[in-house]
Amino acid sequence: MHPSSTAQQAAPIVDVAEKPARAERPPVPPIAAAVEKMIVWVGSITSLAIHTVAFIAFFVVAALHMVGWDTMFLVLTTVVSLEAIYLSIFIQFSVNRQAASLREVEEDVESIQVDVEELGEHVEGIKEDVEEIEEHVEGIKEEIEEITEDEAEEEAEEAAEDARKQKQAETLAALTNDVKALLAQIESLKLR
Repeated sequence: MHPSSTAQQAAPIVDVAEKPARAERPPVPPIAAAVEKMIVWVGSITSLAIHTVAFIAFFVVAALHMVGWDTMFLVLTTVVSLEAIYLSIFIQFSVNRQAASLREVEEDVESIQVDVEELGEHVEGIKEDVEEIEEHVEGIKEEIEEITEDEAEEEAEEAAEDARKQKQAETLAALTNDVKALLAQIESLKLR
């Protein structure tokens, strides 16, 4: 039987575990960690409650005439503006982190797509190999049937040859007996 030519041409299967692992993220600097904690805190219920209490306090102080309304609005506007600037910086920081994370996911998806394409090619190669093996199996079955038929023919021929030899042996034995009987008669005739 001939080895499969497709099997010889097929590329070796690459194990996904053999690929080098992507470098882990470098440690987060302390300032970035503090900013991340601040972003989480700003988006919390606690932050909402503190801001609400602070705004109410500004209006209460102005309503009690402890500070003039113009001064309260000036301070409140300044504080809110500064907080808005920092919040926009925090938002941009968060957006940048998400963009970096999405790039990593995109790289992973591309790598997975390459792996899937390679696996598809390997599956096609295996499919071709299986088809060739099936063809070889069919050929072997046909050869076995031919051998079986040949053996049956040979057995029939041998049986016919044995029967012919048996008949010849019987005929020879009968002839031998006839010749012996004739010789015996000839001898008996000579003696007379």
